Amino acid sequence: MNKPDLPSIPVFKLYGESLDWPTPDLLHCETISKRSREHQWEIKPHRHADLCQLLFVFKGQAELEIEGQRTQLNEAAIQILPPLSVHGFRFSEDVEGFVVTLATPLINHLQAQLGSAVQALAQAESYPAGQDAEYLNSLFAALQAEYNGHQPAREMLMHSLVSVIMVWVSRQAIRRHNASQRPQRQREYLNGFIQLVEETYRQHVKVEDLAHRLGISVSHLNGTCRELAGQPALQIMHERQLLEAKRLLTYTSMTIYEMSEVLGFSDPTNFTRLFRRRVGISPKAFRDRLKAEQNDDA
Repeated sequence: MNKPDLPSIPVFKLYGESLDWPTPDLLHCETISKRSREHQWEIKPHRHADLCQLLFVFKGQAELEIEGQRTQLNEAAIQILPPLSVHGFRFSEDVEGFVVTLATPLINHLQAQLGSAVQALAQAESYPAGQDAEYLNSLFAALQAEYNGHQPAREMLMHSLVSVIMVWVSRQAIRRHNASQRPQRQREYLNGFIQLVEETYRQHVKVEDLAHRLGISVSHLNGTCRELAGQPALQIMHERQLLEAKRLLTYTSMTIYEMSEVLGFSDPTNFTRLFRRRVGISPKAFRDRLKAEQNDDA
């Protein structure tokens, strides 16, 4: 039995055009309304073999279908559409914005300028414009004006404007990447700090020393500890000392003096003061209460 043919996704140079690249430039710029109006504000799913597109929605709404996933743009944003990504759109009739299509040589040039660490054109991502909406609109409008005009150094200015737009996009991509990495990095810092505390809690090292060993500032360390552990770094260090003190009080017959010495306190009074402040009772009262509870259970 023959298998049914899979539906094919149209591959266009520009949507609705199967002819060669329609311009000697390495880019094409037009308003969203120019092409979508011809298709009743709907661009059906398609892809471009060797072109990358920047869709800038300034006003109005856009429903995006990218690789089968539907999303809604209700605020100004730039949508990146890399080569071969299957995408389609449905726009509101009051939509304002631009579509910039970049040919492979220009994509490679821009990527080389941005550096290999920033792959802003490689993934289908949406970047909200926020307070930069008017600024971005002015850049795209200037790009379209140059594209439609015939002024001297036209190509140079168009490439410069595209470069400015791509710097904005790349910075958004970097911020997004850093934000996604931050929780993991903070967890690694906290785990490293807890390990150092385990190694040094008897030595009474300073918070600054442990932060230095982790390669971060004291404020960064304290912020990480508060966010992930709910308490500052010094408190975590004290909690580890107190945990060990409670173990010694529970399972050994060591004197308060011996315990304070084992735990690195130069003066038993300092140990007792810390214990009372954090636990609410003195070490002796803590031990006496344990003994009383054990006698009650016997």
